[in-house]
Amino acid sequence: MAKNSKIEWTHHTFNPWWGCVKLSPACKHCYAETWARRVGQQVWGIRAPRRFFSDDHWNAPKIWEKEAQTEGLRRRVFCASMADVFEDRRELDVWRERLWALIAQTPHLDWLLLTKRPEKIAGLTPWGKSWPENVWLGTTAETQKWANDRIPALVKNPAKVLFLSCEPLLGPLDLNPWIETKINWVIAGGESGGKSRPTDPQWVRQLRDQCVNHKVPFHFKQWGNWAPINEAAERKRIKMLASGETLVRVNKKDAGRSLDGRTWDGSPIA
Repeated sequence: MAKNSKIEWTHHTFNPWWGCVKLSPACKHCYAETWARRVGQQVWGIRAPRRFFSDDHWNAPKIWEKEAQTEGLRRRVFCASMADVFEDRRELDVWRERLWALIAQTPHLDWLLLTKRPEKIAGLTPWGKSWPENVWLGTTAETQKWANDRIPALVKNPAKVLFLSCEPLLGPLDLNPWIETKINWVIAGGESGGKSRPTDPQWVRQLRDQCVNHKVPFHFKQWGNWAPINEAAERKRIKMLASGETLVRVNKKDAGRSLDGRTWDGSPIA
């Protein structure tokens, strides 16, 4: 849980629990698993227990709600950075019910539910065809295969905002079948960490251009640890891509998040 999250596209993060099971290529170098292990929590895998939290933890969003109401501002809450709300395990049901109640109690907070299991959403939510106004629903689309598998399941749900997290972006994406009428926001980013895989800048540009063409907000979160360079840049660890792009391995902060000379901070107006 974090007030004033460092994640660029949200204000706060909230985890109803910790732990998950790896599902697709985006999960290979899962930052959440790495962080959990670093603090001594073995909560990844089918047989691993999940980590749950106290009432104090669950009360924090109620404080954020009061602050947002007082300030007359809406605040986004990413739920969950250390888990998947739609992991289909029965011991999680009671905690999901508590989460749905918390969402109802915090109408000035927009809850961003991001999942790699969109096919499970309808069966694990209580809202049917009438979703709360403050729930935004997203899925991860790291390659075209996973976009094709997940987006059709995502768009069956009538959330006010439907969004995609294309991070880590591991291949080119054609979102045209869905972006014009069904997707309200696209987030993209490269991978960070010691074993990070490079994201081709051409893939990012293609996503940006699709969003611009269809007037869909686009947010570029980061390059991660592989960033574009120019001829004058210091050449350390270099990677030449098939597209002709040259990337250099640098730390995440130095890589930044500028794309073709500007920062893309698009978000839905909701």
